[in-house]
Amino acid sequence: MAQGEDFLNPNFTEADRHSDIRPKTIDKFIGQSKVKQKLQVYMQAAMKRGDALDHVLLCGPPGVGKTTLANIIACELAVGITTTSGPILERQGDLAAILTNISPQSVLFVDEIHRINRTVEEILYPALEDYKLDIILGKGPAAKTIRLDLPKFTLIGATTRQGMLSAPLRDRFGVVLFMDYYETEDLVEILKNASQTLNVKITDDGAFEIARRSRGTPRIATRLLKRVRDFAEIKYEGVIDKKVADYSLNLLEIDQLGLDAIDNKILSTVIEKYDGGPVSGDTISISVGEDSDTIYDVYEPYLIKLGFLQRTPRGRVATRLAYNHLKIAYNKKSDGAFAAEQQQLF
Repeated sequence: MAQGEDFLNPNFTEADRHSDIRPKTIDKFIGQSKVKQKLQVYMQAAMKRGDALDHVLLCGPPGVGKTTLANIIACELAVGITTTSGPILERQGDLAAILTNISPQSVLFVDEIHRINRTVEEILYPALEDYKLDIILGKGPAAKTIRLDLPKFTLIGATTRQGMLSAPLRDRFGVVLFMDYYETEDLVEILKNASQTLNVKITDDGAFEIARRSRGTPRIATRLLKRVRDFAEIKYEGVIDKKVADYSLNLLEIDQLGLDAIDNKILSTVIEKYDGGPVSGDTISISVGEDSDTIYDVYEPYLIKLGFLQRTPRGRVATRLAYNHLKIAYNKKSDGAFAAEQQQLF
């Protein structure tokens, strides 16, 4: 609802409205059709009952729209949203301060919820299940526990690594939705909408060229659109077509599959330094000079999706496709290593 956005952020100006390329309503949210279909039913049912939406866990790789969808849920329900993230909730008091100020039926969005402190997580259990908050006053034998009533609210958690969530926390989410990488056609539509917001002229083949190199991720697609726009305005006539997109993305070292310099460095490291694997993710992280969480959350999932890497009990193994992509003679030892790992599973 339009008024929901203004309530959500009272400082939201008309200029912000035109510059923000994120959709505000679920009908404007492109892609993830199964997720939207389920979510619309859940929201309509909650509004019909006059009740808070059940707690929602959004799972998926970075950049596929989890934060955007959380804000859309608040807008569609016409309620406020409080946004925080798991890593910054270091003490129980941090979360308690948020919960005691939350409005009835509103949304609490916790990004990277898998990184929430375990001691902080413990006070979430009664808050999510019974809408109660236990506060401990004092220390030692004189300590007392006070239980406060909380209004019904909706916790929306976003995670790129569902397996890192503790079972007690995961089980308290009534709605679990999995968001996958986007199809190229959906990204083309997203890019066309974004180009209108950014006042950029783009052709169909220009949008397709950017979309197919965007790793199935809207965040990457819109970021690349902005960079290609710069080249189009300075080097060309301001129109993004296939030629402009291809020229710009090649300069940005984004290849035909959307792999960048780090992706290719990861593959070449596994193949050339470690004979195709198996090699652990932490070892890869040290070798390429990237944070291990970035390797696990950003690079590895897409390389596995393309079939360039395989996970085995002892580490990552480069596949024949990876060798072909880098134009390196295939090392059959890698095939044997992977086969040996598979045998250990049975």
